[in-house]
Amino acid sequence: MAEHTETGAHPPAHGDGHGRGHVVAVSTYLLVFVALMVGTGLTVLASYADLGMWNTPVAMAIALTKASLVVFFFMHLKYSPKLSWVAVGAAVFWLVNMIAGIAADYVSRVYLNLGNPGT
Repeated sequence: MAEHTETGAHPPAHGDGHGRGHVVAVSTYLLVFVALMVGTGLTVLASYADLGMWNTPVAMAIALTKASLVVFFFMHLKYSPKLSWVAVGAAVFWLVNMIAGIAADYVSRVYLNLGNPGT
């Protein structure tokens, strides 16, 4: 095991090469937790409200906001290197393309849009 000198330097945390890493205040975590609980309450309220064609967009906006809070703060993306941002961006890009492809396939099916499956 390597010896460390008394210079005040800390050994790398689990070999990440970044020392101790970024320290986030407990108050930040508490505020994010409160925001997530408010988002959960909004999700429940939105599920009981009849918003017509806006049901899905409102639910997706709430879910996107909550997921962003989790990724940025609890998964520490906010304090991560740019390569992590690229990886998350690529994943989001892939997901958006998949959803767009599925939606395009769905709306292009004539027999689903006619309302009469016999034609």
